[in-house]
Amino acid sequence: MDIADLLDPKGVIPALRVTSKKQALHELARRAADVVGLPDRTIFEVLVERERLGTTGVGNGIAIPHGKLQDLDSLHALFARLETPVDFDSIDDQPVDLICVLLAPEQAGADHLKALARVSRLLRDRATCEKLRGTDSRDALYAILTESAASRAA
Repeated sequence: MDIADLLDPKGVIPALRVTSKKQALHELARRAADVVGLPDRTIFEVLVERERLGTTGVGNGIAIPHGKLQDLDSLHALFARLETPVDFDSIDDQPVDLICVLLAPEQAGADHLKALARVSRLLRDRATCEKLRGTDSRDALYAILTESAASRAA
């Protein structure tokens, strides 16, 4: 499974302007609704419910909010680079500026976990994150995200 299989270039947000975790999740749910064709409220509720179980702020300025949706037909990802980092209740107490949302069908099972692991591996790479933080071009961000995944697979 490649990042390119999950992430559409329209799902890359180069400079998201938000001031809180809740606002970030709300805006990402709104943008995800356009990509996956489900109501933004439904997506937002799934993301918030997952955050109640424990933060998806994994450290080093990265968050990977995720959830499963009943009416979704395939896995989808969105990536956002925040203009200003926000508090995300991260495990290292550092603010977040890179967010990758992962949405999976209710019945995804192992595929959801594989996609989550793939995104996590990609964003654990400091060099990749530095490149992502160094550009605000949608095309460049998409290329960094998909090229990194492709080079790892090789």
